[in-house]
Amino acid sequence: MGGGTEAFPDLGRHCQLSDCHQLDFLPFTCHACHKVFCVEHRSCKSHECPKADFNSRKVLVCEICSVSIETTGCKNEDDKAILQKHEKSGDCDPKKKKKPTCPVKRCKGILTFSNTSTCKTCQIQVCLKHRFPADHACKRNSSSSQPLVKDLKEANKFLTALVARSGNDCGNKSRPSSSHPTNPSVKAC
Repeated sequence: MGGGTEAFPDLGRHCQLSDCHQLDFLPFTCHACHKVFCVEHRSCKSHECPKADFNSRKVLVCEICSVSIETTGCKNEDDKAILQKHEKSGDCDPKKKKKPTCPVKRCKGILTFSNTSTCKTCQIQVCLKHRFPADHACKRNSSSSQPLVKDLKEANKFLTALVARSGNDCGNKSRPSSSHPTNPSVKAC
């Protein structure tokens, strides 16, 4: 089926989906089956393309060295066999293993000596951006009761010292204690 109109017969193409045949002036050609489709049926999923995995790639990641191994052309081989072949090839070097990253979702921060913080509550190592319990969905472990007791003791010492001061030595006493300030305040509405 060609395309176009009576006046311009070479303009546009008809969608090659059997239920559609819509005339489209900006048609799309499928990269897998090389048929022409309208904007509605341009994706492989929408026109149920029989060759949808034509350009798809499959990759395995080695747990020893963190190297990506493409397995697109290896249809007959098992994933374990491909990983074993990689280990025996001499390319697998544990020194290439990637450094640990922050466990917070969507964070790709690498945990280095200067960028690592251990949460006092849950004992998880996170990057400095997520060092506060509210930033990394902190969950209190049963083994973390000791740091909590220590924090309570320090807070108790602070409150005891605050009560002992009873208002003495708080601020500068040389200020005039007039009820009306010398500079009038202005409210902004």
